[in-house]
Amino acid sequence: MSELHYSGIGEVAERIKNQELSSVDLTRHMLDRIDLIDKELKSFATVTRNRALKEAELADREIAAGDYLGPLHGIPIAIKDLIDARDTPTLGGLAVLKGNVAADDAPVLKKLSAVGAILIGKLNMTEGAMAGYHRDFEIPVNPWNADYWSGASSSGSGVSVAAGLCFAALGTDTAGSIRFPAMANGVVGLKPTFGLVGKSSVLTLGDSLDHIGPLTRRVADAAIMLETMAGYDRLDPHSLDRPAPDLTSSLDAGVEEMRIGYDAAYTAIGASKELIAAHEAALLQLENLGAQIVEVSVPSQTTELMDAWFAICASEAVAAHAKTYPARATEYGGYFADFLALGATITQEQVDAAWQMRRIFSAEFNQFLASVDALALPSGIGPLRNDYDLYQNAETLQPLFDKAHLEYTVPFNMAGAPGLTVPCGFTAGGMPLVMQFGGAPFSEATLCQIGHAYEQATNWHERTPQM
Repeated sequence: MSELHYSGIGEVAERIKNQELSSVDLTRHMLDRIDLIDKELKSFATVTRNRALKEAELADREIAAGDYLGPLHGIPIAIKDLIDARDTPTLGGLAVLKGNVAADDAPVLKKLSAVGAILIGKLNMTEGAMAGYHRDFEIPVNPWNADYWSGASSSGSGVSVAAGLCFAALGTDTAGSIRFPAMANGVVGLKPTFGLVGKSSVLTLGDSLDHIGPLTRRVADAAIMLETMAGYDRLDPHSLDRPAPDLTSSLDAGVEEMRIGYDAAYTAIGASKELIAAHEAALLQLENLGAQIVEVSVPSQTTELMDAWFAICASEAVAAHAKTYPARATEYGGYFADFLALGATITQEQVDAAWQMRRIFSAEFNQFLASVDALALPSGIGPLRNDYDLYQNAETLQPLFDKAHLEYTVPFNMAGAPGLTVPCGFTAGGMPLVMQFGGAPFSEATLCQIGHAYEQATNWHERTPQM
């Protein structure tokens, strides 16, 4: 069992299916590993030990009876602590929600449980899924180097996957909150098309911007997870009534004759020299695999677009917190309190103007994305040293997020288009580097096909942090 926790879902699933490995033994191993390691990493908000062992016992009985439900049957996963799990706290990093215990699983978790996935726990995150932390909550630690940022807001999700504490984790992404932790912790992160995964019984940051997606150590694992998670959610007004996509059958089809766009000037806006070099090497590898690398010009990312994102997200956050803000404003942490205070000043006229800009940009951006099979770009500048007190206010933390370069992530949230983050190298100091593949809405199968082909031709995903 010593290295099993770093294996891919497919490899472990085969052993469980053949009854060479029991789900109970695997789940106990992961629980023991959490007990041993997570005291320092602080990725878990709640460990659902009793539920996990009961579900694992059920999985073993079902498999022994010949009722195998697929590759997630008996596999321990974890979820970000803004997704409801029955009889378990859902706090979202918010002190104002202490005592909030869910009566039932969120629909997205029910989909995973229905195919036998084992819920092993809920994961720490920034306050309200924004940027800073409330002082009553712990900050997840980057397993590669504690001096580096672990990402936001799905930081616990990225840390737990990178450290081999679960085989997949759910995160949410409003401006990069799946892709930033994937970048920081060197794992795969898949933000799907908006509405593809239902988000009822999930705490809201920006209702029209929030996406739920998986973080994993393999592209194939992300495809398996998203196939299961996707589908109509009648309680989510944004949910798309369409069949779940087939992401796994084409994984091994390769990238022959695929057109992958790359804008060197756009990448150079914020990417480090090491990251640019890693991207160029990755593109050469894809070219050697048969892809065509196409020079493109990404539609300009203006400060007005970021301002429009802020106006929409902040106003939607104020609406989502109407029961507790401003009535209990003093119970919020520094960053999120500042964010809500600014959101409360935004007028309907400003929101309307932001939506007008969003509609125009989205049409242009999605048309541009449709001109290629995928766009290769950063998920951010690269590894960021954690030189900031993440419990501080918005003004103090703004430099960190300026360095993160949201122009690589926000456009996909504004346009509702998918983005896949994949490891592509390491810095001289041993920190992971990643590349993002973005595509037009509903191009997840193509993105996973490209990411998987690159992953199979390299071994970056096989490296693990030394803790």
